[in-house]
Amino acid sequence: MSGGTESLITTYCRVRVSGILLMSETRNIIDHYHYWKQEAILADLDKHRHNFTVLCSNLYNDFNIATVIRNSNAFLAKEIILYGSKQYDRRGTVGTHNYNRFVHCKDGQQLELKIQNMIRQYGTLRVVGIDNIKNARPIEDYSWPSNEHVLMIFGQEQVGIPKELIDRCDDILYITQYGSVRSLNVGCASSIAMYDYCRKVEAGILAP
Repeated sequence: MSGGTESLITTYCRVRVSGILLMSETRNIIDHYHYWKQEAILADLDKHRHNFTVLCSNLYNDFNIATVIRNSNAFLAKEIILYGSKQYDRRGTVGTHNYNRFVHCKDGQQLELKIQNMIRQYGTLRVVGIDNIKNARPIEDYSWPSNEHVLMIFGQEQVGIPKELIDRCDDILYITQYGSVRSLNVGCASSIAMYDYCRKVEAGILAP
């Protein structure tokens, strides 16, 4: 077997049945991308990403961060920004961190620089926080902007979105709940917010 072919299948499970080498895709990806190289998958996804970026606060080491990263891949966010010096457990991403554009801002200075770069890149930036705090609006009634790049901000269990990020928000949305629990974890909340964005964009339910 040639070196090029060998390197192509090193990430797959190789099994011999009756002397024949079979390849089985083991990555958690849709059938369309089976046997594609990681770089090729990432490049193809880049052609279809939605016009929003996810910013997730991780100042206190939230174990749900991996789910946010997985959701960002499922709903094709343009980019993920992780804010805070803490790391996250990649096992929970089931490999989706390999197919997202990712930036880690360890402090406020790095984050401010990133936001300013985004403003220069996109021209305008609509900052939308997802938190069930006073004066927040229900997400089901919100129309996402049609001509602005959206920066969705998510906080953490117990503490929510840090004040320095709340102050940057143009809009703050909450997710309507019907039970006794005080809040959803960031994994659940991020999936609902990203789905709401994608559903309304595809349906043309957007602000002018």
